[in-house]
Amino acid sequence: MDKIVFDIETKNTFQDVGGDRNTDKLDVSVVGVYSYNEDKYYCFEESEFDVLAKIFQNASMLIGFSSKRFDVPVLNKYFPFNLAAIPHYDILEEIEKSFGRRISLDLLGEANLGIKKTGHGLDAIDWYRNGEMEKLKEYCKQDVKITKEIFDLIKKQRYLWIPQRHNPEMAKVELVYKEEKQSQTRLL
Repeated sequence: MDKIVFDIETKNTFQDVGGDRNTDKLDVSVVGVYSYNEDKYYCFEESEFDVLAKIFQNASMLIGFSSKRFDVPVLNKYFPFNLAAIPHYDILEEIEKSFGRRISLDLLGEANLGIKKTGHGLDAIDWYRNGEMEKLKEYCKQDVKITKEIFDLIKKQRYLWIPQRHNPEMAKVELVYKEEKQSQTRLL
């Protein structure tokens, strides 16, 4: 089974669906994934979600950034199985548990990898609406790359540097990822 790092982009905003309490009403434009087994990045449009479903169903673990709170609730309506049933490591959730607050992927990538995001979520919606699908896919894959490299750092060094508000020094936040043996069979 495979570990899958993933990220989604949406076609619409919270404002379009009546606020952040309606996450499940957002629509997905693309889903970026990285497969550890294949050492390869992919990006799927809605018409290709049958292939994406197989990738998710064969995953022993999903890895994301704010993915339990955002990506999974948005994606669940597209599949005949519950994505939340797949074991999941949400980097932002782990940071919140250890550090007590949220941080953006952009700040985290810059502090730990020297990599900044190439845009933000509202850019992605504009690219979708303007038909700039290749630009959108590259942006999504870049977010997946940053997420994957941060996850790899957590596994290797067991901490991340977190910029602090009103303090020029960064906090060293310990994060633990423990490899667990997963059952080869799982009901979704």
